[in-house]
Amino acid sequence: MRKVVYPKPGGVASIEIVEVEDPVPGAGEVCVRVHRAGVNFAELMMRQGLYGSSPNFPFTPGYETSGVVIEIGEGVSSVNEGDRVLAMTGFGGYSEKVVLPESRVFAIPDSISFDQAAAIPVTYGTAYHMLVHLGNLTKGESVLIHHAAGGVGTAVAQICEAYGASLVIGTASSPKSDFVESLGMRFVDRDNEDFVQVSKEMTGGKGVHHAIDPVGGRHLARSYKAMRKGGKLYYFGASAAVKGQNRSRVAELSMWWGMPRFDPLSLMSSNKAVFGVHMGLLEDQSIFQGHLEALSKLLLEGKIDPIIDSVWRFEKIADAQMHMHNRRNKGKIILDFS
Repeated sequence: MRKVVYPKPGGVASIEIVEVEDPVPGAGEVCVRVHRAGVNFAELMMRQGLYGSSPNFPFTPGYETSGVVIEIGEGVSSVNEGDRVLAMTGFGGYSEKVVLPESRVFAIPDSISFDQAAAIPVTYGTAYHMLVHLGNLTKGESVLIHHAAGGVGTAVAQICEAYGASLVIGTASSPKSDFVESLGMRFVDRDNEDFVQVSKEMTGGKGVHHAIDPVGGRHLARSYKAMRKGGKLYYFGASAAVKGQNRSRVAELSMWWGMPRFDPLSLMSSNKAVFGVHMGLLEDQSIFQGHLEALSKLLLEGKIDPIIDSVWRFEKIADAQMHMHNRRNKGKIILDFS
């Protein structure tokens, strides 16, 4: 079988596709023939050596996949050979075949496509965890989301509609304005508008109930300012540290230097909350399983439907990642391993 490998930190030219022996599941494990794998910004950061929880180089990235179970190990009972599944691989998903614990494999009905299944775990799982699990999103509340045209941004828009949010403000570059507005968001030009000012103006001077920031640095501090008293801020990325396909020490230092130091007394007096979210390090897998069950129900009810920007053969992984580096995607990027 073939798989994608990051041999060392570098740009997209450093990516390799190698031939290896087929994996064999042990007790409690499942082997999946991968059909689709989602592409996430975290995997671009991993390639540059910026992702703290990555394995040592060389390694195979890939947080999420969908495919068919082709072999099960002793003691596996939740899935059978031939079942269509989605899998939270964490790492290793950019492979034609992958072996992982039974607990990280979830059967999907025939009505859910492999594209949809590979687009749900990271983006929709992250959005649901922030807004619903942590934030208890309530009808009539307001939400600010950055990178609104990306995978998590589009997921946030759909979840907000499903739960009755009254206002969703989405920041993105100007070429994506029509797309962002088509999802029901109030578009904010990230380069030419002040999202703090817009958030205040759109909420009678109070600010939003929820602010979602995948950028970091000084940008995170401004997202905090865009919230009302009692608001919730969710931080789940560090895109400010990535400038182009190659690692930038200047961008890294600038982001870390600009990170806000939240004062507990200020948080207390304003009743604001700040959450750090990293779904890959979520220890209680039952929480994530509950998220997937809820999201599957919303999908089958037609309340959410992953927006697929493009599907690339996995041999074109460098081009697919450059598509994301250049901020061209509108929705989820998928790799085809079928």
